[in-house]
Amino acid sequence: MRIEFSGAAGTVTGSSHLLRVKDKRILLDCGLYQGKDEKDRGNDVFAFIPSTIDYLILSHAHIDHSGRIPLLYKRGFRGKVFATPPAKALSEILLMDSAFIHEQDAEWENKKRQRKGLDPVEPLYTVKDAEGALTLFEAIDFNQRTVLFPGFEMQFLEAGHMLGAAITELFIQEEERKVKLVYTGDLGNQGIPLMKEPVEVEEADFLIMESTYGNRLHPDNKTEHEELIKIINETYRKGGNVIIPSFAVGRTQELLYILNEFQEAGRLERGVKVYVDSPLASKSTQIFKEYSRYFDEESQERMRRGDHVLEFRNLFFTESVEDSMELNRTKKGCVIISASGMATAGRIRHHLKHNLWRAECSVIFVGYQAEGSLGRIIQDGAKTVNLFGEDIAVHAKIYSFSGLSGHADRRGLYNWVKAIRKGPKEIFLTHGDLSAATALKELLSGDGYNVRIAKDGDIVPIRDYVKLVPKIEETDLEKTAVATALSRLRKKEELIKYIETVDFTKVDTDEILKDISDVLKKQ
Repeated sequence: MRIEFSGAAGTVTGSSHLLRVKDKRILLDCGLYQGKDEKDRGNDVFAFIPSTIDYLILSHAHIDHSGRIPLLYKRGFRGKVFATPPAKALSEILLMDSAFIHEQDAEWENKKRQRKGLDPVEPLYTVKDAEGALTLFEAIDFNQRTVLFPGFEMQFLEAGHMLGAAITELFIQEEERKVKLVYTGDLGNQGIPLMKEPVEVEEADFLIMESTYGNRLHPDNKTEHEELIKIINETYRKGGNVIIPSFAVGRTQELLYILNEFQEAGRLERGVKVYVDSPLASKSTQIFKEYSRYFDEESQERMRRGDHVLEFRNLFFTESVEDSMELNRTKKGCVIISASGMATAGRIRHHLKHNLWRAECSVIFVGYQAEGSLGRIIQDGAKTVNLFGEDIAVHAKIYSFSGLSGHADRRGLYNWVKAIRKGPKEIFLTHGDLSAATALKELLSGDGYNVRIAKDGDIVPIRDYVKLVPKIEETDLEKTAVATALSRLRKKEELIKYIETVDFTKVDTDEILKDISDVLKKQ
């Protein structure tokens, strides 16, 4: 058995880890790189041949964990994808939305390329690819131990990060040896509205763990909730709007829960209107309602008493482009919650364009902003930003609330590991920038844990299996420079594409060899 780290290793986005067990290949997540990660790594090439993957286990539906599944399908993957029922339902809308955006981006890019006389580009994947990928999904509920093949069982546990998010327990046996590998996916923050707390794992031999907030502590949730209502009411009295870039799935619904509480308590100014301006957020909110049985006990109890926790007076869901544009002509009294959460795409960019320059307005970031994203640029204090080809001054008040994050902080991650009564022998840190991962490694190493920060391209044989796989010392681990690796993989894919189209009964051998040589010579 071995683990190959091919995503979210040295980065926050792009989660993807490949397990080789016996003759099977199992992928843990298959996410999109976003922000700076996308520019540095690129999304178009995999570190493996997609058609060789037998199973994909999806921790949750967020695009940085699921967003390359349609590309995997496009490149030949036809195995099964396992996810919890809510994660499966949310993936259906998220992946279709992502495919539509990729098609739209390619269409816009090709209009520019056509005017310049350049060859067109194809979208990363299409709606048809997403539809095909979704036929491979199979739902497995929490706490349902399932055999994928002899010697390999899995079980989902509640991760608390978002609806349907799971910690994955893997029970693996090769010959006489047994090992338990645990993959955290994204661990949830304490006290997130609607969400249950992350389940503590009793034992683990090996642990693949996220480290997003490994160097930070979140402020108290209730304190930030109070600050949120204060900002909204003060902005209303100043005659401005509040703009909240928010992930359509998870964070938006949590905000609605919080605002519902303030509305019912009479603490939200009566003239304030809350708009969820994202068709995707509207659809995902409906899925949240359909799967409310997965909410925490407090939320379910409120619903049993007749409190519709995701609904309140003066809450509106805008669907059409025209309705969204109308919001940009409204100068006062709006709380606009819109995607994307990092302001990298979507309607939120239009709302920022029309409100960032207004000193009476406020912008509130309520989730992690990846390096290189527009949200991070604004968060870091930019005086101007470029939106739709126009430089926009930043005069609005800018606020960042990490307590509303769906990720566990440094203390939460540490306490979760300490609760494991037996093990782990080794911890692999992923899904975090270097400073966060290093800080968490130092904290855990100080308590005697064997911790490694996974790097892109690392191939790690599980030490208990030295009789079954060639022994590879740590200094011999294969770590290929990203640029070189991508070049090699692109050539490999080109060769596969070529070979799949060759009719060997009609094409001369010398011609085939020449064509292969031409592919290999390409840069």
